[in-house]
Amino acid sequence: MKEFLDCGQIVNTHGVHGEVRIVPWADSPEFLCQFSTLYVDAKPVQIASSQVHKGSVIACFNGVDTVEQAMALKGKTVQIRRADAKLPDSAFFLADIIGLDVVDENGHALGTLKEVLSPSIQQIYVVNGEREILIPAVPEFILETNIEAGYIKVRLIEGM
Repeated sequence: MKEFLDCGQIVNTHGVHGEVRIVPWADSPEFLCQFSTLYVDAKPVQIASSQVHKGSVIACFNGVDTVEQAMALKGKTVQIRRADAKLPDSAFFLADIIGLDVVDENGHALGTLKEVLSPSIQQIYVVNGEREILIPAVPEFILETNIEAGYIKVRLIEGM
């Protein structure tokens, strides 16, 4: 498992005091606000302040005090250190399930998890096997996610 995980992208500046707007790649923007240190270009960046604003995170980094300094960060990927994250029981990082084997409820191999789409409120698992299968990531279809054993067990219905 990777020590550092991509968690968002700096998409623009905000205001005139060096703040940046981060689009989070997490379940919620509040998740990013719990960190006092983020990583940009593999370098730690201390957070002076952060807040949620219209689905994004507005962050002020220590040492970034001007719009010009903030603009230099635009387009950069923001990372967190896995050890710093506090996840609820049974929660996991999407990065940890990409590439897992996907089997049906009888144990027959369907392929591997290629990617996770988030087109709306519900995520969709894209399974690459003999054919591509799109599976809604809901308990009716996702029966078990076992990262340690390396598989996801799913229930398919006709037409999937």
